[in-house]
Amino acid sequence: MDSPEEPPGGAETPLLQVRGLTKEFPIYAPGWPRRQVGVQRAVDDVSFDLSTGETLGLVGESGCGKSTTVRCLLRAFAPTAGEVRFALPDQRVVDLARLPERELKPLRRHIQMVFQDPFSSLNPRMTVGEIVGEPLVIHRLARGRELEDRVAQVLERVGLKPEHRLRYPHAFSGGQRQRIGIARAIILRPSLLVCDEATSALDVAMQAQVLDLLKELQRDFGLTYLFVAHNLDVVRGFCDRVAVMRRGRIVEEAPTAEIFAAPRHPYTRILLSAVPSPDPDVPLNFRVGEDLARLDATGG
Repeated sequence: MDSPEEPPGGAETPLLQVRGLTKEFPIYAPGWPRRQVGVQRAVDDVSFDLSTGETLGLVGESGCGKSTTVRCLLRAFAPTAGEVRFALPDQRVVDLARLPERELKPLRRHIQMVFQDPFSSLNPRMTVGEIVGEPLVIHRLARGRELEDRVAQVLERVGLKPEHRLRYPHAFSGGQRQRIGIARAIILRPSLLVCDEATSALDVAMQAQVLDLLKELQRDFGLTYLFVAHNLDVVRGFCDRVAVMRRGRIVEEAPTAEIFAAPRHPYTRILLSAVPSPDPDVPLNFRVGEDLARLDATGG
């Protein structure tokens, strides 16, 4: 897939511009001493733009490279190649892929993450107040009474009570724990929120509540979302655009309505054919067998 075009002169700079992002992991032969025999390319020349206030869904089967892409964007993994240009609130644009850690650390407040598992992503030895307030402590943005007040305010904003800050994570349901994770992510007022399968561990009712909360927060705070998911029904109702990944590459990217109405890539058609229909008598619009054969023939 070709790289996205640069914005025309005078156009607003995207919040996030990813160009040629690649991540390779070494492959070692068994035995000792370790001997590298090759590399596994988990992310292969990924490029996309994300505008302020937009929600981009990143979808694909397990193992296609979605989470590795996210970890490269956040610099949990160092990219092998490529650029991750991020527009800061002061209008500077920095390449997160190349910044040294000492320069990257103060910028992390502008990009936060909501994790998949609301049970393992919260430290069971910390109170909710300590968990939610920790980002403010790390970035030295508040302490004492101000810290307590800001924690109480953000807990109320996500639908919890201020007194919940004194409890531990085990006292809450899965949906409430995910609200705690969201509170921790937004307390720094980031520009970009990365949601890595943020609703997949929740039941349908809790999913709907969390998605409604995320929409409200986006409207109130001007948040931008990179939404990694495998549930295409959720993506259809939540995302503005969708990027489809397969074997480490983005094979198709388009507005959500266009992806669902007229998918172009055979793999996208295969993914959509797996979405359950509310009417079992309605036949599939896509010829899955032909698409599978085409993918096998081309390796795409």
